[in-house]
Formats: sequence, C-alpha cells, structure tokens
Amino acid sequence: MELALYCPDCGYYETKVDIGRRGDFFTSVSAGELFGQLLAFQFANWLETEVSNQKSKVRIVEAGAHDGQLAKDILTWLQSSRPELFGQIEYAIIEPSVRRREWQRETLESFANVLWSANFQSVASSTPHSALRTPHLNGVIFSNELLDAFPVHRYGWDANGKKWFEWGVSADGDKLVWEKLEYSKLPASILNLPSSLLAVMPDGYTIETSPAAEKWWRDATGALARGKLLAIDYGFTDDEMFSPARTRGTLRAYYRHHVTDDLLANPGEQDLTAHVNFPALQKAGEDAGLKTEFFGSQAKFLTEILAKAARKSSFGVWNAKQTRQFQTLTHPEHLGRAFRVLVQSR
Repeated sequence: MELALYCPDCGYYETKVDIGRRGDFFTSVSAGELFGQLLAFQFANWLETEVSNQKSKVRIVEAGAHDGQLAKDILTWLQSSRPELFGQIEYAIIEPSVRRREWQRETLESFANVLWSANFQSVASSTPHSALRTPHLNGVIFSNELLDAFPVHRYGWDANGKKWFEWGVSADGDKLVWEKLEYSKLPASILNLPSSLLAVMPDGYTIETSPAAEKWWRDATGALARGKLLAIDYGFTDDEMFSPARTRGTLRAYYRHHVTDDLLANPGEQDLTAHVNFPALQKAGEDAGLKTEFFGSQAKFLTEILAKAARKSSFGVWNAKQTRQFQTLTHPEHLGRAFRVLVQSR
C-alpha cells in the first residue's frame, strides 16, 4: 500500500492527482474555501491566547498538505481577518515528498511565513532553543484526510480453524493476488476480542490496523509542548469497529469517483483508503498526557465553529455560495457524517 501510494517514481500521490469533480475523489477542501476559513477561525481562537501568553511566534503545522490549497485558504483568511495574529504565525508543512513540496510552493508563493520539513523532528529542530528530547512546538498540529491513506495490515478470521491470519500480497504471473499468511503478532485490538464475538464472526471477516497512523500520532504528541492536535478523517468509534455490514473491512480503492473492492488493480493509478481507528489515536494521545477535547462528526465540529463565528460576525453577510459549501461539508449525505474529528490538547 505504501509503494502504491507513495513510491517516488510511480506512486499515486506522486502524480498530480486531480481532486473534485474531475478527479478520483471529493474532499472538504474541494467543496470551496469555506472549510479552510472555518478552520482558520478556530485556529485563531486557539492561538490568540497562546500568542498573548508567549509574546512570541506560534506555529500552525499541517501534515499532508497535498497541493497546498487548504493552507492557502487558512492563511488568506488569517491575513485578511486577523492581520495582527497572522504576523505572529509561522505555517509549517510536514512533507517528505520533494515533488509535492514543489506543488505546495507554487500554490503558496505569495506567503513568506511558510516553511517545510520532512518530519516532526526536523520541524522541531528549526524551532529556536528547542530540545529534541522534549516537546517544543507551541500552536496547532493538524491533518486533514491524511491518516486514512497510511498503510495498513489486513487480518482475516478463519471460522473453521478459530484463528486469525494476515492478508498478504503475492504475484500470479503478471497479476497481484491476495494470499493468506501466518501473522507474526496480533495487535491488542484483535487479540483481546471476547469469545462471544468470535463465535458469531463470519468466515473471512477482515479488519485493518495501521501501526503507521498510531506512530504518527505519538510523534505528533511528542512534538507538542502547548496547543492542540487535530485530525479530520474517515474513521470509526469503538462501537463501530466491528460491523455485520463491513465483513471485508474498510480498505477501499477510488478511481474516477467509483468505489471498488479490487484493491490490487492498477497499482499507482487509484487511491487507497482505510478508516482511521480513532479510539487507538485517542488512547495514544491520552497515554502521552494529552486531554481529549472533542471527538465527533465533522458536521458537529464545523457547526459549533460557525455558531462562534456568527456571534463575532467573522464572516460578514452570509451568502448563497457559503450556504452551499456549508451544506456540502455538514450534510450527512455528503461529507458531514463520513468524516470524524479528534481534538486533543496539552
């Protein structure tokens, strides 16, 4: 999965992926600039207190900025609506891909306060007086539709043998095929399942785990001295982890707005995404001393932001374009129910 998505020569995200109606999938960013503006308003609320306390620059750190459009929407709103705060902000993008950095620089060429790093360690090492063994970033660390594209392990249930196996990928001539493998070590989320659930679990029931996503969250918590850690993504709660309607797991391929279960077809030419295990992220953050402030739907999160913004008249006279964008972002039949938001703080 990592090769299919991120290989520097032929990975899906290493090509200029079109997002929106012309591309393979539709995101909150492609709905219009309102998504970034609402995030910018919320970030400003969080950061203004931090700036007044610290009397120094704070950072917004975005991981997985794709072509930089969301960063542009956030920075444009801050520049016009919170100019004093804008002057105190550095916007850092964590981006290991040289090619994607070029796209982002092109989009953000009018902003002088943007910097790039390959990982949390390097973005932290550019912070004055930082010590890498301690948290050092003050501000907001966030990702939007990043963690669902981290590589996953797929485990299947053998009902006859009453045991789990791991799905691997093998070659059959010039085709890629699934192959059952012996697992090396089961994750705790599977190992500790009650026997009553296993007794009724259908043969071949599949679930994914993403150690890479959990490691990313731990790395982020390790970098955050003061502020917020935020993720917006496809995902599930504890209660939704096992569902009779999802016997083949959540890993899906997207090609020209069509969802397919043929995950091994056309590697490098279709998007691959799996639901994020938010309870695992929440536990990782809390184990590192973070406090969970919000976990819920994107619709609830953005509606609460808009209510606060309306009290401050931060968006002027609301127009039809903004209404359409907000409905797309929050309506359960569009993006409101599919996306979850997790906010933790230190």
